[in-house]
Amino acid sequence: MQSSESMSNQETFLITGASKGLGRSIAILLAKKGYVVVGLARASKELTSLDKILKSFNPKCSVLECDLSSAAEVNDIGHLIVDTYPSISGLVHNAGIIGPVDNMFAVNADEWDVALQVNVSSVQRLTGIIYQSLAAANGCRVTTISSGAAIKSLPSWSAYCTSKAALEMWTKCLAQEGMGDNITAISFAPGIVDTGMQATIRAVSQQKFPMVDRFIGFHENGDLTNPDEVASAMFELITQHDMSVSGQRFDVRDL
Repeated sequence: MQSSESMSNQETFLITGASKGLGRSIAILLAKKGYVVVGLARASKELTSLDKILKSFNPKCSVLECDLSSAAEVNDIGHLIVDTYPSISGLVHNAGIIGPVDNMFAVNADEWDVALQVNVSSVQRLTGIIYQSLAAANGCRVTTISSGAAIKSLPSWSAYCTSKAALEMWTKCLAQEGMGDNITAISFAPGIVDTGMQATIRAVSQQKFPMVDRFIGFHENGDLTNPDEVASAMFELITQHDMSVSGQRFDVRDL
């Protein structure tokens, strides 16, 4: 039997939302461990710098530009991925946006739709297009990044709460329907991580988000978790979870 290290050198992991925050930390950690990492995100200087970092660990790594709010871009990148990577051993659906933060009937309906597109619809669309590459791995592990907002509503977070709840159910559906192709799927709640999303939340007015002071307090009190630490905590789950736990939800606080 091959060692896990030699196996990892042959395995490709696709990470969405890879240019910043937790996605970036996951991508870099996997590359350090020898995996072939494909980081997908919108075009940015952060994505360009990630490409250099990933290749410094494994020259087979790469990054791809895609705006997940655009169904056309998701279609195009999905077909490119299938053509370039016939076998994908791991997929981390990390990309997500907080969406419009305001009373659910005061928010802009188009912005609400964008949040659902990025957080849920693009997940279904992209996975469907690249499914043949996932099945070809004969043991692909899919991880979706969830949130406490998936199981507990927060005022003014209707788009985010709804989309994360939907994503968790989508994960359960994939676990069930992907079983025949030896595809497993789990969801993972990383806690309150120190990322750009948290900065976005803190910038919202109290009028739009009555709980904003609580999130400002998390930052001021040092309660936010470093994304590198979260990536390390979830590494084994991402790379080693099996059929016995497929469909389950994991929380960083339980690790």
